[in-house]
Amino acid sequence: MTSPAAPPTRPLPPVGQVRPGVWSIPVPLPNTSLRYVLVYVFETEAGPYLIDAGWDTEEAYEALAAGLASIGTRLEDVQGVLVTHMHADHYGLAPRVREESGAWVSLHPADAAVLERFDRADFPARTLEMMSGAGASAEVLERHRERLAAIKENRRAETPKPDILTEDGARPDIPGWDLTAIWTPGHSPGHLCFWEPRHRLMLTGDHVLPRITPNMPPPSAEHPDPLGSYLNSLDRLGGHDATETLPAHEWRFPDLERRLEELRDHHDKRFGEVLAALEAGAEVTWDVAAQMHWSRPWTEMEGFAQQAAVGEAFAHLRALARRGMVEERSGETIRWRVATGS
Repeated sequence: MTSPAAPPTRPLPPVGQVRPGVWSIPVPLPNTSLRYVLVYVFETEAGPYLIDAGWDTEEAYEALAAGLASIGTRLEDVQGVLVTHMHADHYGLAPRVREESGAWVSLHPADAAVLERFDRADFPARTLEMMSGAGASAEVLERHRERLAAIKENRRAETPKPDILTEDGARPDIPGWDLTAIWTPGHSPGHLCFWEPRHRLMLTGDHVLPRITPNMPPPSAEHPDPLGSYLNSLDRLGGHDATETLPAHEWRFPDLERRLEELRDHHDKRFGEVLAALEAGAEVTWDVAAQMHWSRPWTEMEGFAQQAAVGEAFAHLRALARRGMVEERSGETIRWRVATGS
């Protein structure tokens, strides 16, 4: 009996010219629903500069090299890589590009600090502590412990560090271009967007995407209210009169102000789901997450998807607590309730 044929893989979008001297190269991602990250290329007389780099896989490396070749340049010619944030699909290939070309790699200091913590290999313990505090069962915790141990076993001993720390308001040295860094914490503590006024382009990384919303990480000592930071950061992108928004995933789009409002409305609805769950009797983050609406049913979530959903529920609960609408009672398991008078 023959096995059914695998569904055809959709081709990636083509390399595209955004404006004269600015290009978009789709770089494939391994085993993710997003399929690709968009690497933006700024041409200069000295050579190209990149915004983000892609995941560190051979397929991604070859796609980035081919994309650069298609616009008449090479990986070896890259002068600098401005990374919007430290997640693997953005930062992963940057050190390899540096090895090939001698380019500098930049990152916001807050995300560089996250990489330092990863090198201390404390991320499995921090994740398990978060899941335990959320009220996950012993059986669930054991599954996550095994998954995280496998990730730790397979990761690099040390993550290569950036050469340049790019602060809010910095103007990277890219000849002929006038980019300004805008610090937009939320999806990561040091997420950066970049504004290019000559062509009125806003490069938004994962901060603003045209169709989906970026996942919010769980609160931590270093990033105590990620969702609150994210919502405040949305306001920082308004008023630039951008004619086109260049996100790191999906596709480019024209109306940034409208999308900012949609994202605010989305999280307002999420807040409503969280409050409804508490009013229905949920007391721990796990139970709140189970009553929120996700892109797939809660009962089908495993692994990282489950971890991300719990972290996002935690982020919404903490943001509501900061607004005085929810009371947070710390302990081995964090408990929540609607604030009196809310």
